Amino acid sequence: MTDPLSEVIELLRPRTVFAKGISGAGRWGVRYSDFGQPSFCIVLGGSCRLAVEGESSVTLEAGDFVLLPTTPGFTLSGFDPVMPVFIDPKVTPAPTEEVRHGRADGEPDVRLLGGYFVFDSPDAALLVSLLPTLIHVRGVERLSTLVRLVSEEAAEQRSGRDIVLSRLVEVLIVEALRATQGEDARPGLLRGLGDARVAAAIRLMHEDPARPWTVAQLARQAALSRSAFFDRFVRSVGLPPMEYLLSWRMAIAKDLLRRRQLGLAEVAQRVGYGSASTFSTAFSRHVGQPPVRYARALA
Repeated sequence: MTDPLSEVIELLRPRTVFAKGISGAGRWGVRYSDFGQPSFCIVLGGSCRLAVEGESSVTLEAGDFVLLPTTPGFTLSGFDPVMPVFIDPKVTPAPTEEVRHGRADGEPDVRLLGGYFVFDSPDAALLVSLLPTLIHVRGVERLSTLVRLVSEEAAEQRSGRDIVLSRLVEVLIVEALRATQGEDARPGLLRGLGDARVAAAIRLMHEDPARPWTVAQLARQAALSRSAFFDRFVRSVGLPPMEYLLSWRMAIAKDLLRRRQLGLAEVAQRVGYGSASTFSTAFSRHVGQPPVRYARALA
């Protein structure tokens, strides 16, 4: 059976870049500007406050895991009122040792292990838009273990390091997203996969993207009326079914063009278009440039 979540993560092609220890003590606070790349952290001990732009602030405790797929601006601090120190991660050199905020001596009030990575996919923005802004998971030991493995591997220069890191980060993302599926998730792929009726339709679209699906066909597969299915899909995923299908087809097409292993007609056929010209028109309208020019720019 096709697994849409695995397919999305595989197309994102995550690659670890950096991991470090972070601690804070006394009165402290740091304000990070928008970063744009995914970041993560696990709380090893103690507690602190996290406030992400556009989200309610949360208290982080030992064992908590946080994933920010695009890392908007955020503030990390203790619980005493303080003017946070501003940090621009795009211009501030990455530290080589553990970062300490607030009082320099004595035991810290909180210890975290965090880092960031990049998505190598040229279509990352589309795929990431299907994920929540903030993923906060509490008490999942597997995530703590994975973050420690990522940190250890990133700190050493052993053979096979890059492939081990990429696989660890893929598993890390899957575990985090698994823990946030369900009706409480925000509209997007995770919430859609948490709804059995909607998930059935999503799996069909991923399993056979070239098929000329209609809303009526997908509704029958989901055992719902056409109108009920359409409304439920939009509420869960945040997009109409045909718009989601088009986005997924274009994501596949971009990946195939990047690989440069198939001709334009074959790529068109793989994503449900009867001719290269029809596909080129649809691709140009969706992406903003013809597929040939897109592939040439990537090369």
